[in-house]
Parts: sequence; structure tokens; C-alpha cells
Amino acid sequence: MARKKIAYLGPPGTFTEEATIKYDEKAQLLPFMSISAVVSAVETGIAEEGVVPIENSLEGSVTETLDLLIHDSGLLIRRELVLPIEHHLLTKPDVEAPQVNIIFSHPQALGQCRRFLERCFPKAQAVAALSTAAAVEQMMSSATPAAAIGTQRAATLHGARILARDIQDRSPNVTRFAVLAAQDHPPTNRDKTSVCFSFNDDHPGLLCAVLEEFARQSINLAKIESRPSKEGLGRYVFLVDLEGHREERMVGQVLDRARGKTSMFKILGSYPRHEERA
Repeated sequence: MARKKIAYLGPPGTFTEEATIKYDEKAQLLPFMSISAVVSAVETGIAEEGVVPIENSLEGSVTETLDLLIHDSGLLIRRELVLPIEHHLLTKPDVEAPQVNIIFSHPQALGQCRRFLERCFPKAQAVAALSTAAAVEQMMSSATPAAAIGTQRAATLHGARILARDIQDRSPNVTRFAVLAAQDHPPTNRDKTSVCFSFNDDHPGLLCAVLEEFARQSINLAKIESRPSKEGLGRYVFLVDLEGHREERMVGQVLDRARGKTSMFKILGSYPRHEERA
């Protein structure tokens, strides 16, 4: 029996790979170097599903993922995965802390460890990388004494030394990942639905009128935020996560009424809610 193929934001050693392995350790994992490449791999059939980061508890939403879902892709969120994030400072085996002049990592990781870097490496240059795993590769090949913020698995894969552990500014630090596919998940009775919408007009009460549709039916909204619509200054797309599945009768009716009060309304997927284990 052929193994499921899952694309993920690589290379090997990223937190996305760790989340993907925990999601399906038997799948064939296909690393890609950008979120947009992961989306394209699923859209074209190279992979059946794709795993990408969508939100971090310290740095907020991953805007590239949101913008792709809003504007450029018809894929749906099939599952959500939540992974505790532990950042480590990695160096070559012979490099000590006072020698470090450059620190490589993904912009999200640099942001999540900002306080540590400002206190312990105030003179070091922060350099953005495509991923935490790519940052370790850059650090290992750097002619200048450098460090990288990465994972324990990346240290093992590249023969790096862990100079400092758990350097994130706050704990718990968790990242939510989205499993993208052509179809979302069937109802499970413990679901969440993500939608986005926008308006052509701009007058008081537009957003309130949509949100009232959910409030009237006591549908809890787990999250609401906005993103620029890319259609002009002051124009926004609103994103909402709500409890319930789009195929549930009451939820479907509310979504239809909300759609009628917007100029653009898009369901991004219904999927099982992540639940913290005791």
C-alpha cells in the first residue's frame, strides 16, 4: 500500500517537520523551501496534504500562509496541529559565545527570542533565513563565527553544538500548523471552521452585522483578526475561527446569512479542534 505523501516547510530539522512526523509518522515526507511551494505541491498532486505554520503564540499569525489561503489558493484546512516550540542556540563545536558575530534564523524565531538576543548578544548581527533548519546550514558553512536558532533535531542532523537551551522569551511558546488538502475534514462533533470575508462599502456597523449572526445562535468565535485586502489602503479582509462544522445545519445557515452581508466570503475549512491533553 502506497504511503501518503505530505509536503512540509523544510528542510529536515524544522519545527514543521517535527509537527508533520507527529501528525503521521508513516507518511512519506516531502520538504519544500517555502510555504508557497508547499501549497503548489498539494495543488498539483505532488503531495496529498501539506503542513505549514499558521500562528505562533508569541509572534501571532504567519501572514504568508494567511495571504495564500485568502487570495491565491483553493486548498482547505483539513487539520490543525499544535506544537510546543523550544528554541536552542546552535554553533559549530569549536565556537564559544564571545566569538559569535552573526546569528541566523527564521524571522519568526528571531522575534520569539528577541529578549535573549538583546541581552546576551547585543552586538551580533541577526540574519534572516528561510527556515530554522536552513539557518543551521548557513551557520555551519559560515566563515565568520556564527550561531543559529534551531531545533535539537537540526543540531543532530548537522553536527552542531547546543550552546544554550530554551532561549525563547516566554513559555509556553506554541505554534499552530495547518494541514492543507483539497478537501477539509468530515464532522467530528468537536470542530472548528475558519472563514474570511470583506466588504465593498465602508460604513458603521458592517462588521457588527456579520458578527451578530454568530452571536444570535450562540456560536463562539475563537479568533478574529484582519489582513490588508491588497486592494487599497484602508481595505481589509477579516478572518474568523468559529466553533462548529460548516456541514452542521445551524452553522451552515449562519454562514449563509453572513455571506449575504459581505462582498467576499470564503470558507477556509472545517476541521477537528485541537484539545489540550490533561
